Amino acid sequence: MGRKAPREDVTEDGLEVGPPKEWAAGVPGVVRSLLASHAQMGVGRTFLTLARVNQKDGFDCPGCAWPEGEHRSPAEFCENGAKAVAEEATTRRVTRDFFARHTVDDLAARTDYWLGQQGRLTEPMHKPAGADHYVPVSWEEAFAVIARELRALAGPDEALFYTSGRTSNEAAFLYQLLVRRFGTNNLPDCSNMCHESSGSALNETLGIGKGTVSLEDLHRADLVFVVGQNPGTNHPRMLSALERAKRNGARIIAVNPLPEAGLLRFKNPQRPSGLAGRGTALADRFLQIRLNGDLALFKALSRLLLEAEDAAPGTVLDRAFVESSTCGFDAWEKDVRALDWADVAEATGLDRRAVEDTARDVLGAGSVIVCWAMGLTQHRNSVATIREVVNFLLLRGNVGRPGAGVCPVRGHSNVQGDRTMGIYERPPARFLDALRDEFGFEPPRHHGMDTVEAIRALRSGEAKVFVAMGGNFVAATPDTAVTEAAMRRARLTVQVSTKLNRSHAVCGREALILPTLGRTERDGDRFVTVEDSMGMVHASRGRLRPASDGLLPEVAIVCRLARELFGADPHVPWETFETDYDAVRDRIARVVPGFDDFNARVRVPGGFALPNPPRDERRFPTATGRANFTVNALEVLRVPEGRLLLQTVRSHDQYNTTIYGMDDHYRGVRAGRRVVFVHPDDLTERGLADGDTVDLVSEWPDGERRAEAFRAVAYPTARGCCAAYFPETNVLVPLDSVAETSNTPTSKSVVIRLHRHVPDGG
Repeated sequence: MGRKAPREDVTEDGLEVGPPKEWAAGVPGVVRSLLASHAQMGVGRTFLTLARVNQKDGFDCPGCAWPEGEHRSPAEFCENGAKAVAEEATTRRVTRDFFARHTVDDLAARTDYWLGQQGRLTEPMHKPAGADHYVPVSWEEAFAVIARELRALAGPDEALFYTSGRTSNEAAFLYQLLVRRFGTNNLPDCSNMCHESSGSALNETLGIGKGTVSLEDLHRADLVFVVGQNPGTNHPRMLSALERAKRNGARIIAVNPLPEAGLLRFKNPQRPSGLAGRGTALADRFLQIRLNGDLALFKALSRLLLEAEDAAPGTVLDRAFVESSTCGFDAWEKDVRALDWADVAEATGLDRRAVEDTARDVLGAGSVIVCWAMGLTQHRNSVATIREVVNFLLLRGNVGRPGAGVCPVRGHSNVQGDRTMGIYERPPARFLDALRDEFGFEPPRHHGMDTVEAIRALRSGEAKVFVAMGGNFVAATPDTAVTEAAMRRARLTVQVSTKLNRSHAVCGREALILPTLGRTERDGDRFVTVEDSMGMVHASRGRLRPASDGLLPEVAIVCRLARELFGADPHVPWETFETDYDAVRDRIARVVPGFDDFNARVRVPGGFALPNPPRDERRFPTATGRANFTVNALEVLRVPEGRLLLQTVRSHDQYNTTIYGMDDHYRGVRAGRRVVFVHPDDLTERGLADGDTVDLVSEWPDGERRAEAFRAVAYPTARGCCAAYFPETNVLVPLDSVAETSNTPTSKSVVIRLHRHVPDGG
């Protein structure tokens, strides 16, 4: 019998706002973890499940991609990891009776929180064209529907195959194999919306689209920048790594428009001092930068390093490294020496002394790591900004040696692994060649569509079938009204999911929901693998009984669809792959570099590290064969008078579009999500006060977009900036407002104005 699910949807009537916290975790974090787990799983299931999270013989936490490290505690999870596990291992169930009670329109009117709280999906469901309810369907019938619609297309490129970053390596490899066997590279994925800018910049400058540091490097660094990131909520176990770095003598610089509690002080719940003491003050310096000011900051720091070298030649820059291992220094140096300090001040909101003090921190550090997340990757100039971070690190040789390098911190638990497995709309020729040589068919060579291009294709009718391996595409993407209308134009939408979400309610004319196993559940005696944010590959073995006998693992879903679509395939043994994951891994080993002897190496407790030429050999496989300095123009983002610059953020009770609860503990928000954080002086200038209800209005060449009825919260953010939660504010980001090169939506730099809200009929 499932635990009772919420009957009524939530409202914002009980919204309360208090002062933000000045520290993270500690006893309250433990208590919140246990309360959330008990509410979803009960006492016994809570302790059984949490004891297996991130253990060498357990399952990978679905909550984030932070690495586990060699030495693990008995409770190797964080508060939000516990919530992620509880959401998946919940005893609540969504059955056919539920779908009989709720029309699709009814579900579309519900909040993301309510949808997620209903529990686990239990059997395949089908919404026939013209119907207003989902009805049960057999697996065989479901696969027949998909195959029928795919075969009816005028060409393979009329289909889109989306992937969430929680898909295992084995399922992702088979999924891209199916898609390319079908004849398209239309493989948009969640990377397109988060770290695509990182990959674009790092491939160009360092020759690899991943970070270049290990967890041990972070522990050994002298100086760590944490830029545009909130690890206290989004990657809480990172705080333990930062704490260890501090104990080893590191200094930490936080760069963020918002003060984040986890970077101010951390009370490690796994240490007595964290439970009973004051904890550890993490950030030695907090640079409260204006949104989109990071490129200017790193150019300014590099300019100061050049000037320090001028004053003491041969003592600051790593000239030997720059001359032997890099390209483009002279053009870059000329550009940086022409930097205008007035532009730096306007772009960053920082006074020159703060930047100079930070440069002294850099000069005193033998090794430097720069960590970042979506605060850097979701601006129009994100790729240029990350290239400038690389320039800053190259100057003193802070790439490819212990305790130094670039550290883009990923979100989804296997988003990096999915890209490694070939989930990419623009695959390199060498990967396609390897697929051809291994399986004996010619994969398509033309580029496919990324996420933004996929929405455009659905909107225009160019794409007609949409298949999603996990995720919540409708809620995760920008320009909500445009995206929803585009999805409803599709002839067929298919969602492979563990729980109900908005993408099931905003669907094509015909729709399927295919329920799958979660990371916590047994898949017979088989296991899958994942790659963490630092390139470590390890096994994940679920232990719980599946939520329903009607579920299939992701691998089986892909293989059975392939068998229905291709029949007796002379190239791919889909029937073997469905039950023998070792056979899948053997093929991965022959196709994907770094996976040699995959089956043996992944069975070693802790797994293995993938090769990383910049880190392992100080070798840079770029077009020039060297690490590349790049010239990146500083274009100051000047906001019109009376406007603010908005960034979208997560609440503490949230993982991407999954809403665990209605609180944002560290920012002082309780029982609500429709809030906008604004500096008190910015509210006053607009004739507003804390507690007023306002509409957020973004202004674009194609017209205005509005998010209504948000409570204004006076908050110590940077002047001229504000913040609000996604997905509620995705409506403000146009589909065509994207980062240069990476095509990532610009969710971190949205110009808005605040209007006092007028209720309907007011």
